Amino acid sequence: MRRAVCPGSFDPVTNGHVDVITRAATLYDELVVAVLVNPGKAGLFPVEERMELLREAVADLPNVTVDSFQGLLVDYCRAQDIPVIVKGLRAVSDFEYELQMAQMNRELAAIETLFVPTAPQVGHLSSSLVKQIATFGGDVSKLVPKAVHDRLAEHARRSSR
Repeated sequence: MRRAVCPGSFDPVTNGHVDVITRAATLYDELVVAVLVNPGKAGLFPVEERMELLREAVADLPNVTVDSFQGLLVDYCRAQDIPVIVKGLRAVSDFEYELQMAQMNRELAAIETLFVPTAPQVGHLSSSLVKQIATFGGDVSKLVPKAVHDRLAEHARRSSR
């Protein structure tokens, strides 16, 4: 069985993430979308909520599961017997960083990395930009799955009170 992991913070999941996940799911028998738990960084959404939003976003992909991990990704991969990491790339700047990570992951644990370039129509998306736009009341409905849009709107309403 061909297995891979697509890791990230997904805070929040964007249509760019969904694009990479959907395309990677066609290449592997099982794709695990793994949400990084970073205790030193407070996200907009708690990890459990990010996982819930991801599950909603990939509900139509039967070979995709959602999990979380803390610590080194290579340790998670070894524990789960996953030999491949899938990373989405938006720009050359992503590649420079991700190439170093891929080389280190291969050195540490012989885990390969597959780079999937985002589709042009979503290549400009980032969770940080989406959060910033949503915070100032901008329309992000075309940038994120509907469930995420609804939660961002709810979050903005609670914050403005």
